[in-house]
Amino acid sequence: MKKTADFSYYLSKFLARYLPGEAGASPNTILSYRDTFLLFIKYCKAQENTPPEKITLELLTRERICTFLSWIENERNCSVSTRNQRLAALHSFCRFMQTEDVMRLNQYQLVISIPKKRGKSGTVNYMSPEGIKLILEQPDAKKMSGRRDMVLLSLMYDSGARVQEMADISVGDFRAETPATIKITGKGGKTRIVPLMEPTATIVRQYISDTGLTGSGKHSYPLFPNRHGKRLTRAGIKYILDKCVEPARNKNPGVLPEVISPHCFRHSKAMHLLHAGVNLVYIRDILGHADLKTTEIYARIDGEMKRKALEEAFTNTVSSGAVPLWQQDGELLNWLQSLGR
Repeated sequence: MKKTADFSYYLSKFLARYLPGEAGASPNTILSYRDTFLLFIKYCKAQENTPPEKITLELLTRERICTFLSWIENERNCSVSTRNQRLAALHSFCRFMQTEDVMRLNQYQLVISIPKKRGKSGTVNYMSPEGIKLILEQPDAKKMSGRRDMVLLSLMYDSGARVQEMADISVGDFRAETPATIKITGKGGKTRIVPLMEPTATIVRQYISDTGLTGSGKHSYPLFPNRHGKRLTRAGIKYILDKCVEPARNKNPGVLPEVISPHCFRHSKAMHLLHAGVNLVYIRDILGHADLKTTEIYARIDGEMKRKALEEAFTNTVSSGAVPLWQQDGELLNWLQSLGR
C-alpha cells in the first residue's frame, strides 16, 4: 500500500465496515463521525495546505489533533460539546487503528489521551403549559399541511421524543386501540413504548384517516411526510416549529422563552411530568434515558427554582433579640475561631 493511501484506506474501512459491523454504531453516529473527518480534511487543506490525497496516518499526531480542535472552537465558533463530539470520533478511530497499525501504537495512544474539555453547564430551556398551547394553536387546521404540523408538534410534546425520533416514526408505530401508545426508536436502535393522552391519540387517529394512511400496507410509511412523500428531516421539523413560534410570540411574547427548539418540547414534557408528581423512574422510561442520573437534572432544576422562589418571597420574621448573646460577643467569637488554627 502506498504511504499516501493508508489514511483513506483505513478511514473507509473504519466508516464502512468497523462502525456498522463490529461496533454496531447507529447510522446517525456514523454520519457524525464522517462529518468529523470531513472537517479534519478541510482543516488540513485550508490551514496546512495539505490536499486530501496527501493526508497520511503520520499526520494524526496529538499536536495536530489539538490544533484542529482549537480551530473548531475558535475559527468555526463551535461549542465545547461539539468539540468533544469531534474528539470522540477521533478517539474511536485511533482505538480502531491500534490493532490495525501497531507500528504507530504510541502515536494513537497519545491522541486517545487527549481529554474532553469541560464546558459550562447548559440550561434546560422549557415552556409552560400555556406556551405549549399557544404554539399548538398556530398551524392552519384548514390546510392538510397545517393539520400535519399541529399533530406533529402535539405528538412531539406528548411523547417527549427527540427530533430525530419524530422524523423516524412510521404509521405502524402508532397503536390506535385504547390505551393508545407510540413506539419510538431512540439512540442505538433501542425502542420504547410511550403511552399517549387520549386527546393526542384522537387527533393522530383522525390525521391518519384523513391522509389515507390506514391499512396494513401503509405500516412502513412515514407518519409525517414532506411534500415529496419522504420523511421529514430534523431541519424540516425545526422549520415547522419556527414557523409557529413567530406568530405565537407576536400574540403573547411574555409566555415563551427566548430560545425555542424541538428539544424544548422534550424538556417541557419532563418538567410538566415532574410538577405533576410523576416518579423520576417513569420519566426516565418515557424519555428513553439510559441512566437515571440524566433524568435527575430536571429534579435539580426544579429544586433550584423553588429555592429562588422562596428567597424572593422571604420575609425576615426573626427579631434581633432572638440572636444568642454569645454570637454578639466579638471577643468570644474570635477566641472560638482561634481554637481551630
